[in-house]
Amino acid sequence: MFTQLSKRPWLIAIAISLLLVLWLLSGSLFKAQETASADAPAEVKGLTKVEVQWLEASPMQRQHVVQGQIEAWRRVELRSQISGTVIRLDQDKGSPVKQGQLLLSLSTDNRPAQVAKGEADVRQRAADASAADRLRERNMISTNELIRLQSELAKARAELDLARIQLGNTQISAPFAGVYDQRMVELGDFVQPGQSLLTLVDISQLKVSAQIAQQEVTQLKLGQPVKVELLDGRELQGELHFIAAAADPGSRSFRIEVKVDNPQALRLAGASATLHVQTGEALAHRLSPALLSLDKAGRHGVKWVDDEQTVQFTPVQLISVDNQGAWVSGLPHKVALITLGQGFVEPGQQVISQLAKGGS
Repeated sequence: MFTQLSKRPWLIAIAISLLLVLWLLSGSLFKAQETASADAPAEVKGLTKVEVQWLEASPMQRQHVVQGQIEAWRRVELRSQISGTVIRLDQDKGSPVKQGQLLLSLSTDNRPAQVAKGEADVRQRAADASAADRLRERNMISTNELIRLQSELAKARAELDLARIQLGNTQISAPFAGVYDQRMVELGDFVQPGQSLLTLVDISQLKVSAQIAQQEVTQLKLGQPVKVELLDGRELQGELHFIAAAADPGSRSFRIEVKVDNPQALRLAGASATLHVQTGEALAHRLSPALLSLDKAGRHGVKWVDDEQTVQFTPVQLISVDNQGAWVSGLPHKVALITLGQGFVEPGQQVISQLAKGGS
């Protein structure tokens, strides 16, 4: 073999060159390993690296967001007080009406005659009682006879009042200004006492009702401003008008009602809406909901790093959530929130933190 190499000196030169390159590379790799060891304190010390972002509390408007149902401010179902036939439909369905305006008429039948008879009877009884009173002054009749005649007069007057009421009940009028919303009878229908005739609604104002949790009701006060968000994105402004004194036995929640002015008479009653109940200003942090975690007790909270590079877990109160993030309260005013690696560390654990890109 050496004889062959001696005959080919160029092979010896190549072999020597390869040995020199291998020797140089081995030295570079050794130095690179030493450098890498010096630049990796997390591995040397056994600490986990996490990324943090400094967050500072800022003022925000606290609010409760609940789903509600829009109702007419007032709604009444008018029923017949007498028996009779529908003889006239005085207004069309859907038309606005004023208070006292005639809506529907029933047959009077013999009721005008009953009124006339009652009026005549009252006149006769009144004359008898007046004459008896004069006679009593002269002791020409007994006191009991005078009392009997006065009682008959009172009875006649009561019967006349009833006859007039029965006659008046043939005219169905609006008890308040509103919209003639529904009619349950048609022309010529015979109706009985208690039968539904029509409905009248008042939408000059609207009432938005909702149920609110028992732990949140203590933060509400009458007159608080409320934003009402409709399904199509429109917003109305209202105020808290009613808070139930007792919780619903089934849901343990309290009914609230929000009064909303409706000067344009928008037809919204029966629709759904989202209520944003303002409960005052508070300092809070805005962060991504993905950074929220649960402790062993099931409480919502976030993990952050203190000045000693120790992981802390602080339970927070979720104030509101939207598509852009969540507002939470309960954290220190300024906090180094763990944004990367929070799932791999536990409270009390020491870490190496570094500022996330774009963090402040």
